[in-house]
Amino acid sequence: MTRLKNRKGLRRTAFAAGAALTVVAAVAGSAPGAGAAPASTPGTPKLKLVAASKTVIADRYSGEAGVYLDLGTYVTADNAPLELKVTRKSYKDPIVAQQILRDGSKVKTKALPAGLVKDFGGLTDFLEVSIKNAAGAEVQKIKSGFCPNNASGRLRPDAPATSHYPESCSTNPFTLGSVWGVEKGWAANTSAFGYDKPVDLAAGEYTVKVAVAKKYRDLFGIPDDRPTIKLTVREISDGGEGGGGGAGLTARGAHGAHTGGSHGASHDMAGMDGMDGMAGMAGGHHYGPRGADAPTPSALSHALEARGLAHHLGDAAGHTDGSRVAPALKAAAKRPAGRAGAPANVPKPDLRSLPAWDIAVTDGEDGDAAGKDYLAFSANVWNAGPAPLVVDGFRKPGADLMDSYQYFYDAKGKQVGYAPAGTMEWDPRVGHEHWHFTDFASYRLLAADQHEIVKSGKEAFCLANTDAIDYTVKNANWHPNNTDLSTACGQQNSISVREVLDVGSGDTYTQYRPGQSFDITDLPNGTYYIQVIANPANRLQETNTKNNVSLRKVVLGGTVGARTVSVPPVDLVNAP
Repeated sequence: MTRLKNRKGLRRTAFAAGAALTVVAAVAGSAPGAGAAPASTPGTPKLKLVAASKTVIADRYSGEAGVYLDLGTYVTADNAPLELKVTRKSYKDPIVAQQILRDGSKVKTKALPAGLVKDFGGLTDFLEVSIKNAAGAEVQKIKSGFCPNNASGRLRPDAPATSHYPESCSTNPFTLGSVWGVEKGWAANTSAFGYDKPVDLAAGEYTVKVAVAKKYRDLFGIPDDRPTIKLTVREISDGGEGGGGGAGLTARGAHGAHTGGSHGASHDMAGMDGMDGMAGMAGGHHYGPRGADAPTPSALSHALEARGLAHHLGDAAGHTDGSRVAPALKAAAKRPAGRAGAPANVPKPDLRSLPAWDIAVTDGEDGDAAGKDYLAFSANVWNAGPAPLVVDGFRKPGADLMDSYQYFYDAKGKQVGYAPAGTMEWDPRVGHEHWHFTDFASYRLLAADQHEIVKSGKEAFCLANTDAIDYTVKNANWHPNNTDLSTACGQQNSISVREVLDVGSGDTYTQYRPGQSFDITDLPNGTYYIQVIANPANRLQETNTKNNVSLRKVVLGGTVGARTVSVPPVDLVNAP
């Protein structure tokens, strides 16, 4: 049973922006020469665990449960990129993972052991961390996962200037497919872990030893290196800095709240949950939450092309490697002219709704009536492609609404048509304050016999690519630009707005958004269904409209003022 009352957010850590650069200094100096790659099997990455610094400072803030650690350890990749493809056929099927091995034009796959990867957040129990106090006694022993897309940096000046892999691992419970990778000549942070699990360490000095679990050393051929780091924990009061200085990296940065991809209070890619600290590490989209990170440019590095390593990349039709470039976010300068329409065979988006999750009974959000019970939830509509959803809004001077148009592009990215697509409206409520597209999705609460009894007040949406739902679909873009509200939905005085939902990504609205709930005060206890509908008025043109509706079963209980809700799993996915 879930009853949500306290929503006070945790302060999140963020890796210092300059920390990734430290990897270059710490690792490149021992390289046999600029660009020299150690001998290894062609197409097979040579991986190594390294520490960017020998000392780390972590701040413990008064009132918090512990310290959010980032120890500055990295997995480096040389000789070839580390690339993993993680998928499930449906929510009834287990998650499976494959390593992709690229040697020139040859591509091989290697299945990872069944059950090794349990979710889309990364490699489970990859890192083993032992923390000893000044007296030499072990006070913490931690296992943590590893997202290869996390907080990466270059090792050498001749390494590719950008990584074409996604910038985070998805924590959306209904993710279907992910791609994880560490570019050749790059390193990915391994120890920025446990954003929802602070480590209970008192102020003082510690010695930390970090190792890769044996099952992963054996699987990937990683040497059994065990970096040792001196950790200083400082106590920080609400009034200012605490004592206990020390040199080195700080385990806490200045980045604000961020979650795994969503229109939430901390709003989500590749998103990225939550893993708020990811934002400061170019990690999360992490998978998503809004205001997350500054996306890495999707342009291929000239260094990669010049060395003949870009054979599997580019903007060719049908690519699933994330290298395709979506239409620019900039809205058209004027309304489309000529007759509306598009060629019959032009690529179109495929909007699909996910089952609701993050479901709880609340006492209302801003604008809700006091003393009532609300059933709040998170919901996502995503685009399975093969084309992005691109909607422009144009405002007549002095008008309250914008006229909206959907645009269509051929395989080369050239605009070949458009069609009217409803309207956009300005939402002045705190937490929104941007232009909403009015025909994207709708929410309804259905009775046990699945007839509608309550309709959500949420009827308009600002589109943003908060969550990486399936980056293995055709034409998936691994580097969507509009992952946060600042890039997506315009200002009150905007005369035109472009909103984009890219291929492979979804847009999550969390239960913390105003209107993201149903008034259940007077409903009897029993079974209900939360219905999420994509493209409810069918004003948007899609490749398939038969997958636009999802249902999530809920069971209400309790009494007025103390209502409860239980949420059965969706097949193998237990995400209440």
